[in-house]
Amino acid sequence: MKKRNKVSAEFSMSSLTDIIFLLLIFFMLTSSLVSPNALFLKLPGKNNPTVSNVNPPDIGIQRSGTFLLDGKRVSYNQLQDQLRKLQRNNGRKKLDVTISPVRNTPVEHVVTIMDLAQKLNVNGILTTDN
Repeated sequence: MKKRNKVSAEFSMSSLTDIIFLLLIFFMLTSSLVSPNALFLKLPGKNNPTVSNVNPPDIGIQRSGTFLLDGKRVSYNQLQDQLRKLQRNNGRKKLDVTISPVRNTPVEHVVTIMDLAQKLNVNGILTTDN
């Protein structure tokens, strides 16, 4: 007589594949619902209009986070008010401003100004020094 206490070496994969497919479907559905939190940047190209010949206002950004509008030191609230006034005076045309951060300026300060420009519907042209 043979002993029947042998351990079976078989493994059922059907339940594991069901779980994997359910997880795959879940991640596919949730990934389409997530919207990326990114900045909308206009890159130069053939279809983009060129900047007018008029010198646009320049927003300087210092490393310390202070802002300069055409070389004059302004606070964030003053800058916001000045840009609103310039946008109203510009008429129906969208206002162009240059954003000129000093080398090694923290990105947070630049993004603050870019967010302000987007909020006020102003074209922000990011410039850098070489």
